[in-house]
Amino acid sequence: MRVAGITTAYIVLREGKWDIPTYLGDGSMLGMHFAYLMMDAPFGVPYTLDQAYPFVQDTVVAFGFADILFQSEDAFSRLLARKSASEADAVLGLFPADRPEKVDMVEIDDKNYVRQILIRPRQTLLKYTWGIAVWTPAFTHFLHSHLATHKALATTMPELSVGDIFRVAIHEGLHIEAIHVSNSPYLDIGTPEDLVEAARRFSAPIT
Repeated sequence: MRVAGITTAYIVLREGKWDIPTYLGDGSMLGMHFAYLMMDAPFGVPYTLDQAYPFVQDTVVAFGFADILFQSEDAFSRLLARKSASEADAVLGLFPADRPEKVDMVEIDDKNYVRQILIRPRQTLLKYTWGIAVWTPAFTHFLHSHLATHKALATTMPELSVGDIFRVAIHEGLHIEAIHVSNSPYLDIGTPEDLVEAARRFSAPIT
């Protein structure tokens, strides 16, 4: 993110995760400014994102999952450039998917418009998933309004994902685009197999 000129990050924590701010501090070690917010509604990542609404409602947002690792230094720069060059309300960063049944699979057309998102499909011919995104205030306001409308039903419904919100946004007429940002699948270190692979790939050799 810092490579893309992003200098402020909001990190949303759940109760007890004090090791994260202890390690990351105020962001100065990365030349950034970090602020920490507490998770309120435990109904899925979209509600976690909405915790930052009062602080980001009028700005462009760059979003990434804390447990996803990838090797593409200019990924966010490319997303921001695409957003600036288009009228998209959101731009998704695409990665090859090595386990489609565990991720959101994305279909785009020849103009890079997102036509559909399949959530953890058992079978699909689609090849790419999204792992990062940037979006405008239009999408931020849509997310906030959608969650406000559905929060009363959240305890009786399946947990929402960010992919679910993108799907509804497309249905409601928002302009969502996607571009390729990596030729390699990302690693989700929230899963045991990818955590092992990350340790193997990024650990310094013992000499």
